[in-house]
Amino acid sequence: MIGEALIVLDGLTRRFGALTAVDRLSLEVRTGELFGIVGPDGAGKTTTLRMLAGVLPPSAGEAHIAGISVGRDPEGAKPFLAYMAQRFGLYEDLTVRENIEFYADLYRVPRRDRPARLERLYAFSNLGEFEHRLAGKLSGGMKQKLALCCSLIHHPRLLLLDEPTFGVDPISRRDLWLILHELVAEGVTVVVSTSYLDEAERCDRVALLHQGRMLALDAPTVLQESMSGRLFAVTTAAPRAARDRLRAHPAVQRAVLFGDLLHVVVQPDTPAASIAAVPGVQAVRPLDASLEDVFIHLVGEAAGQEAAA
Repeated sequence: MIGEALIVLDGLTRRFGALTAVDRLSLEVRTGELFGIVGPDGAGKTTTLRMLAGVLPPSAGEAHIAGISVGRDPEGAKPFLAYMAQRFGLYEDLTVRENIEFYADLYRVPRRDRPARLERLYAFSNLGEFEHRLAGKLSGGMKQKLALCCSLIHHPRLLLLDEPTFGVDPISRRDLWLILHELVAEGVTVVVSTSYLDEAERCDRVALLHQGRMLALDAPTVLQESMSGRLFAVTTAAPRAARDRLRAHPAVQRAVLFGDLLHVVVQPDTPAASIAAVPGVQAVRPLDASLEDVFIHLVGEAAGQEAAA
C-alpha cells in the first residue's frame, strides 16, 4: 500500500560547469511506490539518482530520504537505500554466491540471517542453480538479476535503479519488472530510471524529464488521457513527404514519424476526413495516446514556449 512521502526533492539542482544537468527538480515519492524517472539520454536521470544515493552532492536544493538530508548527511541516509548503477560493481572472477556474500559483508548482514535471505533472493531471481557459476560467465540479463540480489541482501526500504534493463533481452526485461512489482508488493519503494517509455507505463507514477527539467509528473494513464488534441495514426507510402504536408495543415498540432506510420495530433474537433484528404495519405485511424506520444508532445510544447520567450 502506498503511504507517506519517503523521498522529498525541493529545487534539486546539479551543475557541471556551464551545464545544468538537473534543473530545480521538486517532487515526492511515497512509501511503497514504483516511481519512474523517464527521459532520453542527457535528460538528467542518472545525475538525479546519484544525488539521491549520496554519491554526488547537489549544487543547490535539497533531497531528503526518510527525513534525512542526503546532501548534508549522505551516510545517515545510506542504511535506508540500495543503489544499482548502470555498471554495477559485480566481480566477474567470483561466483554468483560469492558476489552476494561479498555484498552481505559490506552491508554487515548477520550471518544467521543470510541463509533465509539467499533462499528468498534465489527464489525470485532463479539464480539458485547458477550459484557456483562465475559472474563473468552469466548472460546480460542474469548479471542484472545478480546485481539486484546484491542490492537487496540488506533489505533496504528504498531501491534506486539506474536503467536496469538497458541492453537486456526482452525476456529478461520482463523478468526484472516482475521482480520489481513483487518487491513493491512487499513494501519496498522503488525508483527506476528508464529511457524506454513502454516500460515506464508499468510505474505507479512517472516524472518525465527533458534536458534536466521536469515536463510532467503523474500516473502514466493520467498523462495519456490528459494530452490535448486528438491523435491519429496515418498510413502513407512516403512518410516524410506526408509529414511535411501534414505539418502545413491548419488543424495539425504535431506530426511525428513512428516507424512506417505517422502519429498526428490535431485540434479536438478535427474530423479524420480532413486528414485523409491530404495528398499522399492512404489511411487514417484514431489512436489512443501512448506515453511516448505524450512525451514527444510535451517536448514540442516546451520547445515552442522557449522559442516564444
